[in-house]
Amino acid sequence: MMLLRSSLLLFALLLLVTGCQQDEEPTPTPTPQYAADVPIAYFDLAIKLTKETPGFSPPVAARAYGYTSVTLYQSVVGGLDGYQSLEGQINGLSVGDIPDMEEGKTYNLEIVANSALAGIMKELYRNATADNLQALADLEASNYASLSVGVEAAVAERSKVYGEAVAAAMHEYAKSDGQDECYLNNFSADYVPPVGDGAWVPTPPAFSQALQPYWGDVRPFLTANVTETQPNGHPQFSAETSSNFFAEAAEVYVTASNLTPEQETIAKFWSDDPGKTGTPPGHSISVLTQVLLQEDADLATAAEAYAKVGMSVHDAFISCWKCKFTFSLMRPITYIQQYIAPSWTTLLPTPPFPEYTSGHSVQTGAAAQVLTDIFGDNYSFIDRTHEARTDINGSPRSFGSFFEMADEAAISRLYGGIHYKAAIQDGVVQGRKIGENISGLSFKK
Repeated sequence: MMLLRSSLLLFALLLLVTGCQQDEEPTPTPTPQYAADVPIAYFDLAIKLTKETPGFSPPVAARAYGYTSVTLYQSVVGGLDGYQSLEGQINGLSVGDIPDMEEGKTYNLEIVANSALAGIMKELYRNATADNLQALADLEASNYASLSVGVEAAVAERSKVYGEAVAAAMHEYAKSDGQDECYLNNFSADYVPPVGDGAWVPTPPAFSQALQPYWGDVRPFLTANVTETQPNGHPQFSAETSSNFFAEAAEVYVTASNLTPEQETIAKFWSDDPGKTGTPPGHSISVLTQVLLQEDADLATAAEAYAKVGMSVHDAFISCWKCKFTFSLMRPITYIQQYIAPSWTTLLPTPPFPEYTSGHSVQTGAAAQVLTDIFGDNYSFIDRTHEARTDINGSPRSFGSFFEMADEAAISRLYGGIHYKAAIQDGVVQGRKIGENISGLSFKK
Protein backbone atom coordinates (compact mmCIF):
# COMPACT_ATOMS: atom_id res chain seq x y z
CA MET A 1 0.00 0.00 0.00
CA MET A 2 2.82 2.39 0.85
CA LEU A 3 4.54 1.52 -2.42
CA LEU A 4 1.35 2.24 -4.40
CA ARG A 5 0.85 5.59 -2.61
CA SER A 6 4.48 6.57 -3.32
CA SER A 7 4.14 5.65 -6.97
CA LEU A 8 0.98 7.71 -7.33
CA LEU A 9 2.63 10.74 -5.69
CA LEU A 10 5.64 10.43 -7.97
CA PHE A 11 3.37 10.16 -11.02
CA ALA A 12 1.43 13.26 -9.98
CA LEU A 13 4.62 15.19 -9.43
CA LEU A 14 5.89 14.24 -12.88
CA LEU A 15 2.62 15.38 -14.44
CA LEU A 16 2.85 18.72 -12.62
CA VAL A 17 6.43 19.34 -13.73
CA THR A 18 5.70 18.33 -17.30
CA GLY A 19 2.64 20.58 -17.41
CA CYS A 20 4.61 23.56 -16.13
CA GLN A 21 7.29 22.96 -18.73
CA GLN A 22 4.72 22.88 -21.52
CA ASP A 23 3.05 26.12 -20.34
CA GLU A 24 6.32 28.07 -20.11
CA GLU A 25 7.36 30.13 -23.17
CA PRO A 26 10.86 29.39 -24.46
CA THR A 27 13.32 32.07 -23.43
CA PRO A 28 14.74 33.87 -26.51
CA THR A 29 18.45 34.43 -26.77
CA PRO A 30 18.96 38.17 -26.19
CA THR A 31 21.00 40.35 -28.51
CA PRO A 32 24.36 41.03 -26.83
CA GLN A 33 24.67 44.51 -25.31
CA TYR A 34 27.38 46.28 -27.27
CA ALA A 35 28.95 49.52 -26.09
CA ALA A 36 29.07 52.74 -28.14
CA ASP A 37 32.85 53.09 -27.78
CA VAL A 38 33.64 52.20 -31.40
CA PRO A 39 31.48 54.85 -33.13
CA ILE A 40 32.40 57.47 -30.55
CA ALA A 41 36.10 56.97 -31.31
CA TYR A 42 35.53 57.20 -35.06
CA PHE A 43 33.37 60.32 -34.94
CA ASP A 44 35.94 62.00 -32.71
CA LEU A 45 38.52 61.18 -35.37
CA ALA A 46 36.16 62.37 -38.13
CA ILE A 47 36.00 65.79 -36.47
CA LYS A 48 39.81 65.91 -36.37
CA LEU A 49 40.09 64.86 -40.01
CA THR A 50 37.49 67.42 -41.04
CA LYS A 51 39.47 70.16 -39.33
CA GLU A 52 42.79 69.11 -40.83
CA THR A 53 41.85 67.97 -44.35
CA PRO A 54 41.89 70.52 -47.22
CA GLY A 55 38.57 71.38 -48.82
CA PHE A 56 36.27 70.33 -45.98
CA SER A 57 34.00 73.36 -45.99
CA PRO A 58 30.77 73.07 -43.96
CA PRO A 59 28.67 71.54 -46.80
CA VAL A 60 31.43 69.07 -47.66
CA ALA A 61 31.91 68.19 -43.99
CA ALA A 62 28.17 67.67 -43.51
CA ARG A 63 28.18 65.22 -46.41
CA ALA A 64 31.04 63.25 -44.84
CA TYR A 65 29.30 63.09 -41.46
CA GLY A 66 26.06 62.07 -43.15
CA TYR A 67 27.44 59.14 -45.12
CA THR A 68 29.65 58.00 -42.24
CA SER A 69 26.65 57.93 -39.92
CA VAL A 70 24.43 55.99 -42.33
CA THR A 71 27.27 53.51 -42.90
CA LEU A 72 27.44 52.89 -39.16
CA TYR A 73 23.72 52.27 -38.95
CA GLN A 74 23.51 50.03 -42.02
CA SER A 75 26.48 47.95 -40.88
CA VAL A 76 24.89 46.91 -37.58
CA VAL A 77 21.15 47.07 -38.25
CA GLY A 78 20.96 43.43 -39.33
CA GLY A 79 22.09 42.34 -35.87
CA LEU A 80 19.85 44.65 -33.84
CA ASP A 81 16.53 43.37 -32.51
CA GLY A 82 13.59 45.50 -33.59
CA TYR A 83 15.46 47.72 -36.07
CA GLN A 84 15.19 47.87 -39.85
CA SER A 85 17.25 49.08 -42.78
CA LEU A 86 17.00 52.54 -44.35
CA GLU A 87 17.03 50.90 -47.79
CA GLY A 88 13.97 52.02 -49.71
CA GLN A 89 13.44 54.93 -47.31
CA ILE A 90 16.14 57.41 -48.30
CA ASN A 91 16.97 58.73 -51.75
CA GLY A 92 19.13 56.51 -53.92
CA LEU A 93 19.41 53.62 -51.47
CA SER A 94 17.33 50.75 -52.81
CA VAL A 95 16.47 47.45 -51.16
CA GLY A 96 19.34 45.07 -51.81
CA ASP A 97 22.01 47.75 -52.25
CA ILE A 98 23.61 46.85 -48.92
CA PRO A 99 24.69 43.23 -48.36
CA ASP A 100 22.85 41.26 -45.69
CA MET A 101 24.41 39.26 -42.90
CA GLU A 102 24.46 35.52 -43.60
CA GLU A 103 21.41 33.90 -42.10
CA GLY A 104 22.21 31.67 -39.16
CA LYS A 105 25.75 33.03 -38.79
CA THR A 106 27.10 34.83 -35.74
CA TYR A 107 28.55 38.34 -35.95
CA ASN A 108 30.20 40.65 -33.46
CA LEU A 109 28.61 44.04 -34.13
CA GLU A 110 31.45 46.07 -32.63
CA ILE A 111 33.90 44.44 -35.04
CA VAL A 112 31.44 45.01 -37.90
CA ALA A 113 31.12 48.70 -37.01
CA ASN A 114 34.88 49.05 -36.65
CA SER A 115 35.68 47.84 -40.16
CA ALA A 116 32.67 49.61 -41.72
CA LEU A 117 33.55 53.00 -40.24
CA ALA A 118 37.22 52.64 -41.11
CA GLY A 119 36.32 51.61 -44.66
CA ILE A 120 33.98 54.50 -45.42
CA MET A 121 36.22 57.12 -43.80
CA LYS A 122 39.19 55.96 -45.87
CA GLU A 123 37.16 56.90 -48.93
CA LEU A 124 35.49 60.08 -47.71
CA TYR A 125 38.76 61.51 -46.34
CA ARG A 126 41.17 60.02 -48.86
CA ASN A 127 42.89 63.40 -49.34
CA ALA A 128 43.70 63.58 -45.60
CA THR A 129 47.31 63.89 -44.49
CA ALA A 130 49.44 60.75 -44.32
CA ASP A 131 49.56 61.06 -40.54
CA ASN A 132 45.77 61.22 -40.25
CA LEU A 133 45.25 58.30 -42.63
CA GLN A 134 47.71 56.35 -40.50
CA ALA A 135 45.75 57.35 -37.38
CA LEU A 136 42.64 55.92 -39.04
CA ALA A 137 44.44 52.67 -39.88
CA ASP A 138 45.86 52.45 -36.36
CA LEU A 139 42.41 52.93 -34.82
CA GLU A 140 40.99 50.14 -36.95
CA ALA A 141 43.84 47.76 -36.12
CA SER A 142 43.90 48.44 -32.39
CA ASN A 143 40.12 48.10 -32.14
CA TYR A 144 40.15 44.81 -34.03
CA ALA A 145 42.88 43.42 -31.81
CA SER A 146 41.06 44.31 -28.59
CA LEU A 147 37.56 43.43 -29.78
CA SER A 148 38.67 40.01 -31.04
CA VAL A 149 39.83 38.87 -27.63
CA GLY A 150 37.57 36.03 -26.51
CA VAL A 151 35.72 35.98 -29.86
CA GLU A 152 35.86 32.87 -32.02
CA ALA A 153 38.33 33.50 -34.84
CA ALA A 154 35.79 32.69 -37.56
CA VAL A 155 33.25 35.09 -36.05
CA ALA A 156 35.81 37.90 -35.81
CA GLU A 157 36.94 37.43 -39.41
CA ARG A 158 33.37 37.14 -40.70
CA SER A 159 32.43 40.34 -38.88
CA LYS A 160 35.43 42.21 -40.25
CA VAL A 161 34.75 41.11 -43.83
CA TYR A 162 31.08 42.02 -43.55
CA GLY A 163 31.86 45.51 -42.26
CA GLU A 164 34.23 46.04 -45.17
CA ALA A 165 31.53 44.92 -47.61
CA VAL A 166 29.02 47.38 -46.16
CA ALA A 167 31.58 50.20 -46.39
CA ALA A 168 32.25 49.39 -50.05
CA ALA A 169 28.52 49.34 -50.84
CA MET A 170 27.95 52.57 -48.95
CA HIS A 171 30.79 54.26 -50.83
CA GLU A 172 29.13 53.30 -54.11
CA TYR A 173 25.91 54.80 -52.77
CA ALA A 174 27.71 57.99 -51.70
CA LYS A 175 29.41 58.34 -55.09
CA SER A 176 26.05 58.20 -56.83
CA ASP A 177 25.26 61.72 -55.57
CA GLY A 178 27.94 63.09 -57.91
CA GLN A 179 30.01 64.66 -55.13
CA ASP A 180 32.75 62.08 -54.60
CA GLU A 181 35.50 64.71 -54.86
CA CYS A 182 33.55 67.77 -53.76
CA TYR A 183 36.40 68.81 -51.46
CA LEU A 184 38.37 69.66 -54.61
CA ASN A 185 35.65 71.93 -56.02
CA ASN A 186 34.40 74.33 -53.36
CA PHE A 187 34.55 77.25 -55.80
CA SER A 188 33.06 77.14 -59.29
CA ALA A 189 34.66 79.48 -61.79
CA ASP A 190 31.57 79.34 -64.02
CA TYR A 191 29.20 80.71 -61.39
CA VAL A 192 28.06 84.28 -62.07
CA PRO A 193 26.00 85.74 -59.20
CA PRO A 194 22.88 87.76 -60.00
CA VAL A 195 23.20 91.52 -60.02
CA GLY A 196 20.78 94.18 -58.84
CA ASP A 197 19.63 96.04 -55.76
CA GLY A 198 20.22 93.95 -52.65
CA ALA A 199 22.05 91.17 -54.50
CA TRP A 200 24.93 89.35 -52.84
CA VAL A 201 28.46 90.45 -53.72
CA PRO A 202 31.78 89.08 -52.41
CA THR A 203 32.64 90.42 -48.98
CA PRO A 204 35.77 91.63 -47.20
CA PRO A 205 38.42 90.86 -46.30
CA ALA A 206 39.08 88.21 -48.99
CA PHE A 207 36.29 89.14 -51.46
CA SER A 208 36.17 85.46 -52.38
CA GLN A 209 33.85 84.03 -55.01
CA ALA A 210 30.83 82.06 -53.82
CA LEU A 211 31.45 78.75 -52.05
CA GLN A 212 29.56 75.72 -53.41
CA PRO A 213 26.99 77.74 -55.40
CA TYR A 214 25.30 74.58 -56.73
CA TRP A 215 25.13 72.67 -53.44
CA GLY A 216 21.38 73.23 -53.24
CA ASP A 217 21.02 70.75 -56.12
CA VAL A 218 22.94 67.93 -54.38
CA ARG A 219 20.87 64.84 -53.60
CA PRO A 220 19.43 65.01 -50.07
CA PHE A 221 18.55 61.94 -48.04
CA LEU A 222 14.93 63.11 -48.14
CA THR A 223 13.57 65.21 -51.00
CA ALA A 224 11.06 66.87 -48.68
CA ASN A 225 13.96 68.34 -46.71
CA VAL A 226 14.56 70.67 -49.64
CA THR A 227 11.22 71.01 -51.42
CA GLU A 228 9.02 71.37 -48.33
CA THR A 229 11.24 73.42 -46.02
CA GLN A 230 11.99 76.59 -47.97
CA PRO A 231 10.94 79.79 -46.13
CA ASN A 232 8.71 82.45 -47.64
CA GLY A 233 11.49 85.02 -47.73
CA HIS A 234 13.19 87.90 -45.97
CA PRO A 235 11.91 91.48 -45.72
CA GLN A 236 11.97 93.22 -49.09
CA PHE A 237 15.26 94.94 -49.80
CA SER A 238 15.23 98.70 -49.32
CA ALA A 239 17.69 101.46 -48.55
CA GLU A 240 14.94 103.61 -47.03
CA THR A 241 15.56 104.30 -43.34
CA SER A 242 11.88 103.64 -42.60
CA SER A 243 11.93 100.15 -44.15
CA ASN A 244 11.94 96.79 -42.35
CA PHE A 245 15.11 95.86 -44.19
CA PHE A 246 16.95 98.93 -42.92
CA ALA A 247 15.71 98.15 -39.40
CA GLU A 248 17.18 94.65 -39.61
CA ALA A 249 20.52 95.99 -40.83
CA ALA A 250 20.52 98.66 -38.12
CA GLU A 251 19.95 95.94 -35.51
CA VAL A 252 23.04 94.10 -36.72
CA TYR A 253 25.03 97.34 -36.75
CA VAL A 254 24.03 98.40 -33.22
CA THR A 255 24.27 94.93 -31.67
CA ALA A 256 27.56 93.90 -33.24
CA SER A 257 29.10 97.31 -32.46
CA ASN A 258 28.23 97.12 -28.76
CA LEU A 259 28.81 93.52 -27.76
CA THR A 260 28.84 92.51 -24.14
CA PRO A 261 31.65 90.13 -23.09
CA GLU A 262 29.12 87.29 -22.99
CA GLN A 263 27.87 88.04 -26.50
CA GLU A 264 31.43 88.09 -27.81
CA THR A 265 32.10 84.74 -26.12
CA ILE A 266 28.97 83.25 -27.71
CA ALA A 267 29.88 84.55 -31.16
CA LYS A 268 33.33 82.98 -31.05
CA PHE A 269 32.21 79.75 -29.35
CA TRP A 270 29.81 78.96 -32.18
CA SER A 271 31.88 80.24 -35.08
CA ASP A 272 33.41 76.80 -35.79
CA ASP A 273 35.51 78.03 -38.68
CA PRO A 274 36.86 75.50 -41.20
CA GLY A 275 40.47 74.67 -40.51
CA LYS A 276 40.06 75.46 -36.81
CA THR A 277 37.27 73.06 -35.86
CA GLY A 278 35.16 70.25 -37.28
CA THR A 279 32.93 72.99 -38.79
CA PRO A 280 29.36 73.71 -37.56
CA PRO A 281 27.96 70.25 -38.42
CA GLY A 282 30.90 68.76 -36.52
CA HIS A 283 29.80 70.75 -33.48
CA SER A 284 26.41 69.03 -33.65
CA ILE A 285 28.14 65.65 -33.90
CA SER A 286 30.29 66.59 -30.91
CA VAL A 287 27.22 67.45 -28.83
CA LEU A 288 25.66 64.09 -29.68
CA THR A 289 28.82 62.27 -28.65
CA GLN A 290 28.83 64.05 -25.30
CA VAL A 291 25.19 63.12 -24.73
CA LEU A 292 25.88 59.48 -25.60
CA LEU A 293 28.67 59.44 -23.03
CA GLN A 294 26.42 61.08 -20.46
CA GLU A 295 23.76 58.43 -21.13
CA ASP A 296 26.24 55.54 -21.18
CA ALA A 297 24.44 54.63 -24.40
CA ASP A 298 24.75 51.28 -26.15
CA LEU A 299 25.67 50.66 -29.78
CA ALA A 300 22.06 50.49 -30.98
CA THR A 301 21.21 53.90 -29.52
CA ALA A 302 24.43 55.39 -30.87
CA ALA A 303 23.90 54.00 -34.37
CA GLU A 304 20.38 55.40 -34.59
CA ALA A 305 21.32 58.76 -33.07
CA TYR A 306 24.40 59.31 -35.27
CA ALA A 307 22.36 58.38 -38.35
CA LYS A 308 19.63 60.88 -37.48
CA VAL A 309 21.98 63.75 -36.65
CA GLY A 310 24.26 62.97 -39.60
CA MET A 311 21.43 62.92 -42.12
CA SER A 312 19.90 66.03 -40.57
CA VAL A 313 23.01 68.18 -40.89
CA HIS A 314 23.68 66.84 -44.38
CA ASP A 315 20.22 67.77 -45.61
CA ALA A 316 20.31 71.04 -43.66
CA PHE A 317 23.20 72.35 -45.75
CA ILE A 318 21.54 71.34 -49.01
CA SER A 319 18.25 72.97 -48.02
CA CYS A 320 20.00 76.07 -46.72
CA TRP A 321 22.19 76.44 -49.82
CA LYS A 322 19.14 76.08 -52.06
CA CYS A 323 17.64 79.00 -50.14
CA LYS A 324 20.82 81.08 -50.14
CA PHE A 325 21.36 80.92 -53.87
CA THR A 326 17.67 81.33 -54.69
CA PHE A 327 17.44 84.65 -52.84
CA SER A 328 21.13 85.64 -53.28
CA LEU A 329 20.77 88.36 -50.66
CA MET A 330 23.35 90.98 -49.72
CA ARG A 331 25.25 90.42 -46.46
CA PRO A 332 25.00 92.86 -43.53
CA ILE A 333 28.58 94.07 -43.92
CA THR A 334 27.88 95.12 -47.52
CA TYR A 335 24.65 96.91 -46.65
CA ILE A 336 25.98 98.62 -43.54
CA GLN A 337 29.14 99.86 -45.23
CA GLN A 338 27.08 101.16 -48.15
CA TYR A 339 24.15 102.75 -46.30
CA ILE A 340 25.05 103.24 -42.62
CA ALA A 341 28.77 103.27 -41.73
CA PRO A 342 31.40 102.94 -44.51
CA SER A 343 34.24 101.89 -42.20
CA TRP A 344 32.25 99.36 -40.15
CA THR A 345 33.81 95.95 -39.51
CA THR A 346 32.61 92.75 -37.86
CA LEU A 347 33.89 90.62 -35.01
CA LEU A 348 33.90 87.58 -37.29
CA PRO A 349 34.74 87.49 -41.00
CA THR A 350 31.70 87.04 -43.24
CA PRO A 351 31.84 83.69 -45.08
CA PRO A 352 31.76 83.69 -48.91
CA PHE A 353 28.14 82.96 -49.81
CA PRO A 354 24.79 84.76 -49.73
CA GLU A 355 22.89 85.78 -46.62
CA TYR A 356 19.52 84.08 -46.33
CA THR A 357 19.07 81.70 -44.49
CA SER A 358 21.72 81.14 -41.80
CA GLY A 359 23.59 77.84 -42.11
CA HIS A 360 24.28 77.78 -38.38
CA SER A 361 20.58 78.21 -37.68
CA VAL A 362 19.37 75.57 -40.11
CA GLN A 363 21.83 72.86 -39.12
CA THR A 364 21.56 73.38 -35.35
CA GLY A 365 17.78 73.59 -35.63
CA ALA A 366 17.74 70.26 -37.48
CA ALA A 367 20.10 68.60 -35.01
CA ALA A 368 18.20 69.99 -32.03
CA GLN A 369 14.94 68.55 -33.36
CA VAL A 370 16.22 64.98 -33.76
CA LEU A 371 18.12 65.12 -30.48
CA THR A 372 14.94 66.25 -28.71
CA ASP A 373 12.98 63.47 -30.39
CA ILE A 374 15.52 60.92 -29.13
CA PHE A 375 16.40 62.18 -25.66
CA GLY A 376 13.39 64.32 -24.76
CA ASP A 377 12.42 67.91 -24.04
CA ASN A 378 14.27 69.90 -21.39
CA TYR A 379 17.30 67.62 -21.60
CA SER A 380 20.12 69.29 -19.67
CA PHE A 381 23.71 68.92 -20.84
CA ILE A 382 27.06 70.67 -20.89
CA ASP A 383 28.77 71.38 -24.21
CA ARG A 384 32.53 70.90 -23.84
CA THR A 385 33.31 70.94 -27.57
CA HIS A 386 35.89 73.75 -27.33
CA GLU A 387 37.19 73.08 -23.84
CA ALA A 388 40.75 72.51 -25.05
CA ARG A 389 40.96 75.60 -27.27
CA THR A 390 43.20 78.50 -26.23
CA ASP A 391 42.46 80.91 -29.11
CA ILE A 392 38.95 81.63 -27.77
CA ASN A 393 37.09 81.32 -24.49
CA GLY A 394 36.07 77.70 -24.98
CA SER A 395 34.72 77.24 -21.46
CA PRO A 396 31.93 74.64 -21.31
CA ARG A 397 28.43 76.02 -21.82
CA SER A 398 25.34 74.63 -20.09
CA PHE A 399 21.95 74.19 -21.73
CA GLY A 400 18.56 73.15 -20.42
CA SER A 401 17.41 71.79 -23.79
CA PHE A 402 18.63 71.17 -27.30
CA PHE A 403 16.49 74.01 -28.62
CA GLU A 404 18.14 76.36 -26.13
CA MET A 405 21.43 75.31 -27.68
CA ALA A 406 20.10 75.89 -31.21
CA ASP A 407 18.81 79.34 -30.33
CA GLU A 408 22.19 80.36 -28.91
CA ALA A 409 24.07 79.02 -31.93
CA ALA A 410 21.69 80.91 -34.20
CA ILE A 411 21.83 84.26 -32.41
CA SER A 412 25.62 84.01 -32.31
CA ARG A 413 25.60 84.98 -35.99
CA LEU A 414 23.89 88.28 -35.18
CA TYR A 415 26.56 88.97 -32.56
CA GLY A 416 29.27 88.17 -35.08
CA GLY A 417 27.78 90.61 -37.62
CA ILE A 418 27.13 87.75 -40.03
CA HIS A 419 23.33 87.62 -40.40
CA TYR A 420 20.15 89.65 -40.17
CA LYS A 421 17.50 88.47 -37.70
CA ALA A 422 15.22 87.05 -40.43
CA ALA A 423 17.93 84.65 -41.64
CA ILE A 424 18.46 83.48 -38.06
CA GLN A 425 14.84 82.97 -37.06
CA ASP A 426 13.65 81.53 -40.36
CA GLY A 427 16.71 79.29 -40.46
CA VAL A 428 15.88 77.62 -37.14
CA VAL A 429 12.32 76.94 -38.34
CA GLN A 430 13.68 75.52 -41.59
CA GLY A 431 16.02 73.26 -39.65
CA ARG A 432 13.33 72.01 -37.31
CA LYS A 433 11.23 70.91 -40.29
CA ILE A 434 14.22 68.97 -41.61
CA GLY A 435 14.73 67.29 -38.25
CA GLU A 436 11.05 66.35 -38.05
CA ASN A 437 11.28 64.66 -41.44
CA ILE A 438 14.34 62.66 -40.41
CA SER A 439 12.67 61.61 -37.16
CA GLY A 440 9.74 60.39 -39.27
CA LEU A 441 11.84 57.68 -40.90
CA SER A 442 11.11 54.13 -39.74
CA PHE A 443 14.15 52.96 -37.82
CA LYS A 444 12.10 50.50 -35.74
CA LYS A 445 10.00 47.66 -37.11
